Amino acid sequence: MELYCKSIDEISVIATNIINFAGKERIWLFDGEMGAGKTTLIKAVCEQLGVIDNVSSPTFAIVNEYLTQKNERIFHFDFYRLKNEREALEIGIEEYFDSGNYCFLEWASLIPSLLPEKYIVININVLLDKQRVITLSRYE
Repeated sequence: MELYCKSIDEISVIATNIINFAGKERIWLFDGEMGAGKTTLIKAVCEQLGVIDNVSSPTFAIVNEYLTQKNERIFHFDFYRLKNEREALEIGIEEYFDSGNYCFLEWASLIPSLLPEKYIVININVLLDKQRVITLSRYE
């Protein structure tokens, strides 16, 4: 599925479409070049899911935890600074994946052998005019 985002004003609608596409899938990989808008899109998704905490990039912490209005937890990962997959194992990545909570992953390409069997990929491509094409894929 492809979604087109002409401006930041459309991001809430894009986030709702992604949530609907994902259905019950809780592991989401956000893919795109540096500055493509991965964290911005995750913020919009979290807003739609009722997150009450401040959503920010976990670049230095590797993982941020957010709480929703329904007292549910959402985990946001940024693997950009990982040196190897072992570091992801050390933070307990498998337990996060098995928790049943939403897990939003940035730079998941750095932990390919640790990814679960089922997940969705949200690929963000920036066009010349700063619009975005967001491609949604399901992996099972």
